[in-house]
Amino acid sequence: MNAPTSHQHLTPAVAQREVPAEMVAALQTRFGTNCSTALVIREQHGRDESPFVHVPPPAAVVFAESTQDVADAVTLAAQYKVPVIPFGVGSSLEGHLLAVQGGISVDVSRMNKVLSINAEDLTVTVQPGVTRKQLNEEIKSTGLFFPIDPGADASIGGMCATRASGTNAVRYGTMRENVLTLEVVTASGEVIRTGTRAKKSSAGYDLTRLFVGSEGTLGVMTEITLKIYPLPEAVSAAVCSFPSIEAAVHTTITTIQMGVPIARVELLDAGSVRMVNQYAKLNLTEAPMLLMEFHGSPAGVKEQAETVQEIAAEHGGVSFEWATTPEERTRLWTARHNAYFAAIQSRPGCRAVTTDTCVPISKLADAMLDSIAEADASGLPYFLVGHVGDGNFHVGYLIDPNSVDECALAEALNHKLVTRALNLGGTCTGEHGIGLHKMDFLRTETGEGAVDMMRTIKRALDPHNIMNPGKIFSL
Repeated sequence: MNAPTSHQHLTPAVAQREVPAEMVAALQTRFGTNCSTALVIREQHGRDESPFVHVPPPAAVVFAESTQDVADAVTLAAQYKVPVIPFGVGSSLEGHLLAVQGGISVDVSRMNKVLSINAEDLTVTVQPGVTRKQLNEEIKSTGLFFPIDPGADASIGGMCATRASGTNAVRYGTMRENVLTLEVVTASGEVIRTGTRAKKSSAGYDLTRLFVGSEGTLGVMTEITLKIYPLPEAVSAAVCSFPSIEAAVHTTITTIQMGVPIARVELLDAGSVRMVNQYAKLNLTEAPMLLMEFHGSPAGVKEQAETVQEIAAEHGGVSFEWATTPEERTRLWTARHNAYFAAIQSRPGCRAVTTDTCVPISKLADAMLDSIAEADASGLPYFLVGHVGDGNFHVGYLIDPNSVDECALAEALNHKLVTRALNLGGTCTGEHGIGLHKMDFLRTETGEGAVDMMRTIKRALDPHNIMNPGKIFSL
């Protein structure tokens, strides 16, 4: 976990709202031992992987085990106008879980059942506390899988809330494309359903897409129906090293523009490869590297891989190495997912300020190379990884948490990077969400008129501003 920092730029506005003692007593009467006011439990639910600190924890934590539990907790909160913050596994990066206006945390991690598998329709219905790895373990016997892979073993509810994506998004899309229906507890405590299991519908407003990406500010998701996919007949992974970041990026751009249906294409800079080697005891070539995966029939996978190998060679790619067994592939992808932890370990006591921009694929080289040049010139150690097949990349600045200068420098670099992405037609966040850290950038990206429209929706659905208040935008 990130070490904390006290730099004022990373300190959100805290305006605690009173949680009446009679409400806490009512929660304890209704939930018994499933309602905790113990400080250690509250602190656990008042911290995520964001850089924000000095935010008081919630006043109480309710461990919900059913939709009715969530509805009852929210109904009480609505009665007393007390904030409600949904909690899954706590892996969010932008301060989504912090009780900046006080209130209660509703922990849905015990709502972790796979409710139904409809293999014939390629759908599955789950509770929000089911994690990505748990879901794939429970459905693998059907020959199906859920492809959205944000790296962390996040809960499905949290992935819906932040509209997560990850390594497979270039082929399978994000959570936005893969959520069919939702059961949601609204700010009044009412339980509603959105969408159907049909592949398409033109029935009214698309409420499913409204709640996906709302970061807990409109309601609490209690059931989720997802698309699932047949396990590919053949899977092959490969790594390829390049003389420069630019060569690796242009290989990616050419691959996508040629329409090669690559399943995953991840970029690591030389520093990240070195950190991963040390952390995971690998011996990968310490140069800019693409980590790729191909799905399909044996013939299709072979054709895709040969095409990409030719493209890579044209850009100076060397050491094209294959990982065809599940064990080899798992080891490579585990190393990629652990790049963040490898980076943190490379500078003991540091923390990472991690960016999350996404740009049109044709602008990826411009966005990435200028950002790298700024990071190199700054003198701050950093790592770079990216889901470059869809134009999404992350720079993590490794800072001394006790250095005000380093904190300020990292934030200045982040501001330049995001501004560049916006100027290139991109976004301030490809998959992490707005939370607290990117609220100013949202206004720049969408314009004040669009933010005002979001505020109007928020006020209409949550008139007392109790659903995860203080996130995405201020009211």
